[in-house]
Amino acid sequence: MTDADLDAVAEAERHIYAFPWTRGNFADSLAAGHGAWLAREDDRMTGYAVMMQALDEVHLLNISVLPEAQGAGRGSALLGHLFDLARMRAATRMLLEVRPGNVSGQGFYQRHGFVEIGRRRDYYPAHEGREDAIVMVCEL
Repeated sequence: MTDADLDAVAEAERHIYAFPWTRGNFADSLAAGHGAWLAREDDRMTGYAVMMQALDEVHLLNISVLPEAQGAGRGSALLGHLFDLARMRAATRMLLEVRPGNVSGQGFYQRHGFVEIGRRRDYYPAHEGREDAIVMVCEL
């Protein structure tokens, strides 16, 4: 992902999530040096991901597949690519947060080896106040 991709990524993000990352969130991640990737097929973006490394851990900040591209293994392929990159960078585990209401996301992560290790209280904005986050980890 580069600065040139930010408008398209932010547009996709608004179509996927009720509380999307902003263009500025993605730009800040790039400026901070976080890894950011696009998944493409036939020159068409099908997904994207942002990952931050701290010592021997990586934190999956965002992984998304466009709605019209979901259900064909693209999310698994993108996550597998991130696992490979993390291992190449000597990471021993990957962490992430997921909304308790995102049952399909939790199932996706569990199928790929993630387990719940805790909660972050009032982590996410919600329609009425704040929502906790489930913290999950996968040993690499």
